[in-house]
Amino acid sequence: MPKGYWVSVYRTIADPEKLAAYNKLAGPAVKAAGGRTFARGGRVVAHDAGVAERVVLIEFDSFEQAVAARASAAYQEALAVLADGVERDFRIIEGLG
Repeated sequence: MPKGYWVSVYRTIADPEKLAAYNKLAGPAVKAAGGRTFARGGRVVAHDAGVAERVVLIEFDSFEQAVAARASAAYQEALAVLADGVERDFRIIEGLG
């Protein structure tokens, strides 16, 4: 079964305090849903139309698990705290076989 991944690229961080509050809730919510964080922040080299801002990569055992984690009550609470604190491109993608 293909794994599922959350890929999130932050275009701008307007409110670092909202992001910090989100991280406190999102981390445990993701872990409880079976997610494993492979990258968060760190160095970025952007190419083409890429954005050299914060990038997050989280792996789940399946695409369905990744979708369910995003819809979970715990993660929705984290999103409510984040609100308009950032502008990001968030995607859930299916891995290769």
